Amino acid sequence: MDLFSRSWTALRSAVADLPDEDFERPSGCAGWLVRDLVCHLVIGAQDILITLVTPADTEPTVNAVTYWQLVEPPTGEDPLDALIPRLAAAYGEPKWLKFHFDDVGSATGRAAELADPAARVSTRDEVLTVGDFLHAYVLEWTLHHLDLIAHLPSAPEPPAETLAATRELLEKLAGTPFPAALSDKDALLIGTGRRKPTDAEKAALGDFAQRLPLAVG
Repeated sequence: MDLFSRSWTALRSAVADLPDEDFERPSGCAGWLVRDLVCHLVIGAQDILITLVTPADTEPTVNAVTYWQLVEPPTGEDPLDALIPRLAAAYGEPKWLKFHFDDVGSATGRAAELADPAARVSTRDEVLTVGDFLHAYVLEWTLHHLDLIAHLPSAPEPPAETLAATRELLEKLAGTPFPAALSDKDALLIGTGRRKPTDAEKAALGDFAQRLPLAVG
């Protein structure tokens, strides 16, 4: 719960501090501008609110790790991926997108703080505890924080503890640890295909390099 709050607060603060001109810069998500990514975050926040008010009374079927699955890397052909830029453009000025993100994002943060970690909720045809659900989203927020600042070198990075937690989640999902020589940030960027490894990093990864990138969905 604490890691969720830290990752979400850091991401919301990073968006709030962006100058308007940065919304037109590319993000770390291929084909998306920063404004498109922020629009995607609005939808993600809404999904969390919906899940937190969708109780379940059956046993959990997934946890914070198995909530995610390794999928084929996105091709850009998903209808929702194509819809996001049109939705983002409809806001017009960045201030309206910022306002909506802050409004929904604040509600999401409050709902997470008030939720019972042991309660069970249902989403994506699965059941899991609130605590596991929110911990799973540490990965989502941290990776998208890296996407947000991919071409904004002066923007603040995600908190160190959420980078470490996201690395741990990704390693458990892959069933293989990243080399200790890789920083948490580099492990995440390389592991998810957000940047290519150097020759030295590829050598350190060994056979694991053949399995990259790890696309999570």
